[in-house]
Amino acid sequence: MTEETAKGEMTLRTVAMPADVNVNGDIFGGWVLAQMDIASGIIASARAQGRVTTVAVDAMKFIRPVQVGDVLCVYAYVERVGRTSMAIGLEAWALRRLGGAREKVTEGRFTYVAIDDTGSPRPVPDEAPGEG
Repeated sequence: MTEETAKGEMTLRTVAMPADVNVNGDIFGGWVLAQMDIASGIIASARAQGRVTTVAVDAMKFIRPVQVGDVLCVYAYVERVGRTSMAIGLEAWALRRLGGAREKVTEGRFTYVAIDDTGSPRPVPDEAPGEG
């Protein structure tokens, strides 16, 4: 396997626990998806400078299983910004409990919409905080 570099900012780190396994002893894909939703929500709300809501999981590719004891590291980045929505790209990497190997386990793209206090769509600011 060639050495790859994770794309994006490390946004979330968590340990896969025994309570999150399926009947095969691997971590549920839904648990991984939830961690990715948390991480992408952090990036989306920072870019939108306020509340956001997940409106779509546009892509999820499970590459390798996550195992109990692995440290799941989720990297996220803004792929596209529209008027009220944005696409957030994600990569999840596992630091393996045994042997310390690092592998990309999942990648995906989630779409968020910026919302106001009533839950209605609102424009995403033209610039991210710290830009311009």
